[in-house]
Amino acid sequence: MPSPKDTDVGELLRRLSDAGVEFIVVGGAAAVLHGAPITTEDLDIVHRRSAENVSRLKTLLDELDACVRELANRRLPPQQSALLGEGHVLLSTRLGPLDCLGTLIDGRGFEELVSHSESIVDEGAEFLVVDLPTLIEIKTKTGRAKDRLMLPVLIALAEQLEDSKGEAK
Repeated sequence: MPSPKDTDVGELLRRLSDAGVEFIVVGGAAAVLHGAPITTEDLDIVHRRSAENVSRLKTLLDELDACVRELANRRLPPQQSALLGEGHVLLSTRLGPLDCLGTLIDGRGFEELVSHSESIVDEGAEFLVVDLPTLIEIKTKTGRAKDRLMLPVLIALAEQLEDSKGEAK
């Protein structure tokens, strides 16, 4: 499996999009896609938990030799039943770490987040990214140290984007 420095988030996004997987990018990758000057070691997504979508996701994960990240390093493949659930399935793939989140810490899943997302086209791949205000809200709720460190950067970015909108008028 690749080390975090070998993570190819762009290729993971392209492969998810090409496979027809419905998902929303959250976490550090969402911050980067909004223009935050940060780095991320993985791709966090909230996927639609329908049987059809999870089947597409599972097929892609099998192609990427995905296995569950766990201390014993038993290289367990992800289970479709886990991907259909509300929990987090933390995976290693040939392209780097991929965290498939059924719901966020506050219980919101794909259906609840889709209206708080925006479509992005990047290198031919089209996908949804949680909007910046919602990302700030999510990072505020998690309470993790790394998220508290990211918050000032995200807030400054939101202010900068708001200022640039005002100047464009």
